[in-house]
Amino acid sequence: MSVVKLGCALVLFAGAAGAQPGALVAAVKERLAQHDAAGAERIARAALARGASPEAAAALSWLARGALAERKLDQADALAGESAKLASRLVMGRRLDDDTFLPTAQGAAIEVHAQVMAARGERPEALEYLRAQMKQYAATSIAERIGKNINLLNLEGKPAPALDVSQWLGPKPLALSALRGRPVLLFFWAHWCGDCKGEVAVLAKIQRTFAAEGLAVLAPTRLYGYVAGGEEAAPVVERRYIEQVKGQFYSALGDMPVPFSAKNFVTYGASSTPTLVLIDGAGVVRYYHPGTASEAELTAQIRGVLKR
Repeated sequence: MSVVKLGCALVLFAGAAGAQPGALVAAVKERLAQHDAAGAERIARAALARGASPEAAAALSWLARGALAERKLDQADALAGESAKLASRLVMGRRLDDDTFLPTAQGAAIEVHAQVMAARGERPEALEYLRAQMKQYAATSIAERIGKNINLLNLEGKPAPALDVSQWLGPKPLALSALRGRPVLLFFWAHWCGDCKGEVAVLAKIQRTFAAEGLAVLAPTRLYGYVAGGEEAAPVVERRYIEQVKGQFYSALGDMPVPFSAKNFVTYGASSTPTLVLIDGAGVVRYYHPGTASEAELTAQIRGVLKR
């Protein structure tokens, strides 16, 4: 469904009969992308006036993220609290992951509140809050997201958590402890991730540049329960599909070891793919970066580690 224009009158998406799932969130995101936070909020409020829904809670969480991006901390925190309260009410009697939109709403609300606390200079309190949320939501899909926010505040300068290397694709990966003395770059990727494929050229150049310095690249991935087109797939089918994707799109990285475990994604908070983690020769995390990175940025980070 196309995004309606806000003019003299507001055409409502959410709550209308026959509205497509996701239309409300898409409309709110589109307005935020156009730097029209007021218009985005009018759309979300109109939907809420028609009745509370998981998608309306998710829309509120997007408003919270928009306010945070503009450094409107009080507004961001208020919207995050509203989103979390609504999501908590709607999840009663079922699991968080039974709905598409509730994990988005609750996860983003937790993220925004923690980032607001950190921006106010309350980093210890933000970490305490996130760790409490991790205990509460450890068995849900938002555990990775909570872990990401913990790591953003606390992982750099700390010993790298061990990787689960009990399953793998390609050559058998060494434990991180066996790679001491060498810089290690972890590249968390997903078979559906376009940004991950786009990062391959950068990583291939990084591999060539730092091969003589002993750089080790490990590329953890995991199962998601589906293959191309979102078609549900049994683990054995999805694993074969991941091998095909790896061969087709990641061949420039050579026969890199691929630890295969959802546990690693929770441990390293890899809810965003790619996530890049640089570990120095002493086994300490020196760079934690959800998202893509340029060749120049990675080169600078690795040279800094090599100088230590």
